[in-house]
Amino acid sequence: MKIGVLTSGGDAPGMNAAIRTVAVVSHARGHECVGVRRGYEGLLEGDVVALDLPRVDGISRFGGTMLGSARSKVFPTEEGQARARERVAELGLDALVVIGGNGSLTGA
Repeated sequence: MKIGVLTSGGDAPGMNAAIRTVAVVSHARGHECVGVRRGYEGLLEGDVVALDLPRVDGISRFGGTMLGSARSKVFPTEEGQARARERVAELGLDALVVIGGNGSLTGA
């Protein structure tokens, strides 16, 4: 299984801890984990990075998000939603974990 993680909206305490937890648990269960840089904007562009254990080691002590975050004007549109679905398929993602607030989860 290939699991993607993205952060969206404003930075908040605990985002890096959540990213690390998803990566550690994914690897413990034999799954691949990738991070989507710059939120939904990065998803539309396919901007991903492998979240292997050395990459996420120690990030919990830092605030904000190692993946970055950006607002997307395209994502909320029908065209943006279609492009996001295509990109998820192209990347081979079986699941996408979205970390953020109400607006982020509305997009999910």
